[in-house]
Amino acid sequence: MKSEMKVGFAIIGAGVVAPHHAVAIKAIPEAELVSIVDVVPEKASDMQSVYDCKRSYTTLDECMADEAVDVVIVCTPSGTHEQLTVETAKSGKHVLCEKPLDIKADKMERMIQTCDEEGVKLGVVYPRRAMDTILIAKTMLDNGVFGKVSIASAYLKYYRSQEYYDSAGWRGTWAMDGGGALMNQGIHGVDIMQWLNGGVRKVFGRAAAMERHIEVEDTAVAVVEYHNGAFGVIEGSTLAYPGQMTKFELNGTQGTLTLDDQGIQTCETLAEKINPSDWGIEQSEIPANISSIGHYRFVHDIAKAVLEDRDPLVTGKEGKKAVDVILAIYESARSGKEIIL
Repeated sequence: MKSEMKVGFAIIGAGVVAPHHAVAIKAIPEAELVSIVDVVPEKASDMQSVYDCKRSYTTLDECMADEAVDVVIVCTPSGTHEQLTVETAKSGKHVLCEKPLDIKADKMERMIQTCDEEGVKLGVVYPRRAMDTILIAKTMLDNGVFGKVSIASAYLKYYRSQEYYDSAGWRGTWAMDGGGALMNQGIHGVDIMQWLNGGVRKVFGRAAAMERHIEVEDTAVAVVEYHNGAFGVIEGSTLAYPGQMTKFELNGTQGTLTLDDQGIQTCETLAEKINPSDWGIEQSEIPANISSIGHYRFVHDIAKAVLEDRDPLVTGKEGKKAVDVILAIYESARSGKEIIL
């Protein structure tokens, strides 16, 4: 078990998501931002300056040699996650990996196995899992408030222009993005639905690039059967202008629960209209300057996981599940067959 010293963090990849982690680290008493790593020196040094970080590096080897680094947060393109995680684990440092864990099943298995063999933590960032609304929904569903869930559907409709895909060479490619509307944007919703319903048993899907000039899909639809017996659909798109709020609908034999980005919208049972706040989960106080509560809770969690020598909130094995569902939808779209997970 680590002592009362602060947990030292390094962020690899000074892109769009990295600042969420930097702000979280700076706000957590048990954490310290030690270094920023990016292959572009200016990006690393600029972020170092903005967040008053001790050091910046341009190579992973430099970061691995830094004894002050305990946890590496991987914020690079999806197709690089396996290589960076394996190298980090072999250096004896813990990993918090942005979604998706990786874009291929064998690579995710290698990440999980290597971290297990090296005795380091592997956490995966799914910010929605740490939202109060989702935690309340999970608690009510696990307690059977809505009876047996019969239909569970997710509507994941975003808007991304061609300029968005053209802005970085890795976007919209199989090699680095691993997929489109589902793997990049919709994975958050896929993860929530599989988690709320005990995992996915079968999928039958369609996916295609209907408008954008990309290798991967900008539109996907799948019929899903969950382990709790429910059926449902998952709709994903990056062509929905203007982008829509993510929406989840769960219908049970005793009631209905609907959620979107603004919270719980419907929560009723045959017995009574429920006040979701009655099912609230006690949470630690969130600093006022934190805009991304999910990232804060995931960073705080892995810091405590290191200090307390326990598993992180979402382990590698758990984080792999949503990717497996999406890969199965892609396989179904290619083969025209139902896929059993």
